[in-house]
Amino acid sequence: MLSPSLLFTLVFAAALLAGLALKFWLATRQVRHVARHRDAVPAAFAARIPLAAHQKAADYTIARTRFGLLQLAFGTAVLLGWTLLGGLDALNRLLLDALGGGMRQQLALLAAFALIGGLLELPLQLYQTFVLEERHGFNRMTWRLWLADLLKSTLLGALIGLPLAALVLWLMQAAGGWWWLWAWAVWMGFNLLFMVVYPLFIAPLFNRFQPLEDEALRARVTALMQRCGFSAKGLFVMDGSRRSAHANAYFTGFGAAKRVVFYDTLLRQLSPPQVEAVLAHELGHFHHRHIARRLVGLFALSLVGFALLGWLATQSWFYTGLGVVPNLSLDGSAPNDALALLLFLLAAPAFTVFLTPLLAQWSRRHEFQADAYAAAQADGGQLAAALLTLYEDNASTLTPDPIYARFYFSHPPAAERLARLPAASEPSPTTP
Repeated sequence: MLSPSLLFTLVFAAALLAGLALKFWLATRQVRHVARHRDAVPAAFAARIPLAAHQKAADYTIARTRFGLLQLAFGTAVLLGWTLLGGLDALNRLLLDALGGGMRQQLALLAAFALIGGLLELPLQLYQTFVLEERHGFNRMTWRLWLADLLKSTLLGALIGLPLAALVLWLMQAAGGWWWLWAWAVWMGFNLLFMVVYPLFIAPLFNRFQPLEDEALRARVTALMQRCGFSAKGLFVMDGSRRSAHANAYFTGFGAAKRVVFYDTLLRQLSPPQVEAVLAHELGHFHHRHIARRLVGLFALSLVGFALLGWLATQSWFYTGLGVVPNLSLDGSAPNDALALLLFLLAAPAFTVFLTPLLAQWSRRHEFQADAYAAAQADGGQLAAALLTLYEDNASTLTPDPIYARFYFSHPPAAERLARLPAASEPSPTTP
């Protein structure tokens, strides 16, 4: 009869291999499908999208998908190295010998794991930015800016992450068997606080945010928000072009800290009516309470995760099944809390990957609802034109593999999304 440890090893390995095979199959389908449709623009888009732009999008999609396969293989190798091949166990033993047990050793383990993981991923990140994105004309990042971003993000990660980790580790020791509920409450509170703090203090460390100066556009956008019953602290333009040619717009913040942010690239690519329509789409998410629903869903899933971690942390087979010998101190001087956190973070994606299509379908339904709202509050035709421009400028393929799209896409494919817009389109009174 198999021991619990060996059984868990086999279950983990089976889930990992099944997920790897599924992702590989989906990626190869995507590459073949996009390549097969590379030489002809779909009939629905032939009047608007040039063949050269369609081919550029196909080449970019294929390159990114193939690079994703490389990331997948590398990430799986690193995961096995940390777990079944003993990497995390060796690191833990090394730090125990050097520091003894206690909080200092546990924080050192978390910090060392994050540092080593970041260094291992660094070559792929550099390739993605300075080779893949550069080759397809999207990278605007300089080496100096990239290094500044790396230093800032590392310092912020330490300043924010280590105190939060210390609090969770303390709860795991001091709060008894229900520690996971207290830790979940801390994590939930941190996320809500971060939504307020990020736009005010953290985002400006990486980008410049200037008030929207175009008075005509400001008046149009303000009228739209008033019509929709939405208030924000301000309308800002972000210098996204410093890093990438990709365009976007988003809402950020929470409560009184809500603000509307436009990439400077977006304002250059879209006309004022199109910008209004894109903003109306984002307002649709607030009208339908999508943001609140996603937060509730996230908190519910995380509560299940914390509860599961609370149980697994007490099971020796959880550690040994993933290649780690738990600390055996009887007096509690060398707790396993940091090990439990890291092992859970490493192992969970192997099982939760199968939830991806359900979450993607939920997101796509929200996007359709937001599009319908935008068509009613602004102009569906302008939204369709804006989406086509963004698809073209961002080199998003118009011909994704249907199964790949169903599994991964948080937004509906272009053909499905645009096909629904004319039926819902009713120009608003402000539409020129």
